[in-house]
Amino acid sequence: MFKSIAIASSLIILLGCQSNSEHNHAGPQEGHEHNHGHANHHMNKTPFEDLVKSFESPERDEWQKPTEVLKFLGDLKNKTIIDIGAGTGYFEFKMNEPSAKIIAADVDERFIKYLNDRISTEKKTNISSRKAEYEKPPVEEKEADIIFMVDVYHHIENKQQYFELVKKGLKTNGEMVIVDFKKGEFEHGPPNEMKIHQQLVIDEMKLAGFNLITQDTTTLKYQYLLKFK
Repeated sequence: MFKSIAIASSLIILLGCQSNSEHNHAGPQEGHEHNHGHANHHMNKTPFEDLVKSFESPERDEWQKPTEVLKFLGDLKNKTIIDIGAGTGYFEFKMNEPSAKIIAADVDERFIKYLNDRISTEKKTNISSRKAEYEKPPVEEKEADIIFMVDVYHHIENKQQYFELVKKGLKTNGEMVIVDFKKGEFEHGPPNEMKIHQQLVIDEMKLAGFNLITQDTTTLKYQYLLKFK
């Protein structure tokens, strides 16, 4: 249904730490299904240790502004939160809310092992990993208060079907948060051809049964933040 969440959670973050000039190949057009063969190739040739270093780099902190992103998620107290495409758990380990149940999901076994090791080392009893599947969202019916994905949306195919399943995984009044790259040629981010304009995301999410409740296109220089119910 969609190409590797691991690619979405990791490759695009890596791209975000590199110049667009390094990725000047042609890509899919906005609104079309995506061909991610080049993304798979890049992932396969990049050592895992280098990916981890990129995802957790101070440079990413500067433009990702994790504190602002977590603020956009809202009150996490006593909430169940699922990050689809968590990678290294970049956001999970910054959620300083011990009452929250935090699930970091990814399809890549390497990241699952990394997450489990880090959870054990840092003794995070409220964070757990979850092996994601390719064919459906890693969430049980009415399980989550908040589901979010960062730099993952533009990698998902069959979006209406996928997000209809996501919606079933939300509790009553649950929220879906999408953070992805703005259209345009910027210092950080994937090739412009891979990016999806926020209005198209809003329109596609509506087809899956979601309504936009909040959007922020100014806090982050390279990304927009969208919240749906």
